[in-house]
Amino acid sequence: METIRVLQVDAFTDEPLAGNAAGVVPDADDLAPDQMRSIARELALSETAFLRSSSDAEYGIRYFTPTQEVDLCGHATIGSFSHLHEEGLEAGTTTLETNVGVLEIDVESDGTVWMTQDDPDIREVDLDYGEVADALGVEVTGLEGVGADLPLAVSSTGLPFLMVPITYLRDVGNAVPDMAAVEALTDAVEATGLYLFTFDTLAAESTLHGRMFAPGAGVPEDPVTGTASGAVGAYLERYGALDPFPEECRLEQGHYVDRPGTVRVRIDDAVRVGGRGVTALDGTLVVPEDEDDGILEA
Repeated sequence: METIRVLQVDAFTDEPLAGNAAGVVPDADDLAPDQMRSIARELALSETAFLRSSSDAEYGIRYFTPTQEVDLCGHATIGSFSHLHEEGLEAGTTTLETNVGVLEIDVESDGTVWMTQDDPDIREVDLDYGEVADALGVEVTGLEGVGADLPLAVSSTGLPFLMVPITYLRDVGNAVPDMAAVEALTDAVEATGLYLFTFDTLAAESTLHGRMFAPGAGVPEDPVTGTASGAVGAYLERYGALDPFPEECRLEQGHYVDRPGTVRVRIDDAVRVGGRGVTALDGTLVVPEDEDDGILEA
C-alpha cells in the first residue's frame, strides 16, 4: 500500500475554515480512477482535485465528488493553485489540462488565482415556476417577480447550471430544498446543479448572493461554487442584467452553511473566475492497491 500526501484547501477565502473546502492530492500520477474515487469519498468534501502530469499542458487535473468524477471544478482549481503558489509556484500564467480542455490559470503575486473557463453556452428552459418553487421551498411570487426580465436558463462555462433568480435575500436564505425534486429538475434540463441567486446582498460591494444545490452529483449544497459563478456571470451579461456590465462582479455565497466566501468574476474576451485559498489541513493517507477494496486509513 502507498502513502500519499493530501490537503484540505479552503477556496474563495483567505481565512481557514471558511469558503469552500477542496481536497487536493498534489501527486496523483500513480492513482487509478477507483483509487481517486475512494480518496474523494474518504475525504468527504464536495470535490477533491488530483494533480497529474500532462503532455498537453503544464499541469493535468481530475476532479471527483464523493460519488463520481466531474469534468470541471472551480473551487478545487483555485485550491490546487493556491497550494502550488504556497509551495513556490511563481506568479504568472500557466496551463491546466482538464476533461473540458486546456485552460489558462493566472496566479497573482498576492496569491489570487484566476481560472479561465470555457466559452459560455446558454439556453432557456421551459419549466413551471410553481414546480421550481416547490422544489426549492420558496414562494412562487419571488421567482415570477424576476422572471419577467431574467428567464430560467441553463448556463455553462464548463459545467451546466440551472439559473434561478429570485427577488430578495430572505427568499434565498429561507429556501428549504427538496433534494429529490431538485435532482429531478436538474436531470430534466441536463444540468449539474441549480444556482439560486438574488441581487439583494449582504455587502454593499457585492453583485449578488447565491446558493448552489447539486444533489445529483452528490453535493446537496456547495458552499462557494466557482463553475456556477462563471456560468451566472455569463448569464447576467447575456440578458443585460447589469447596465453597464461591471469590469468585475463579486459574488457572495456560503453564508447559510457557515462557510462564507467571495468569488470574483471578470468577463471580457473570456470568462475568468478568481479567488484566494488557504491550506487548512496537510497530512497523509494510506491508499490500498488498485485491486484492493479495503478501507482507507487516515
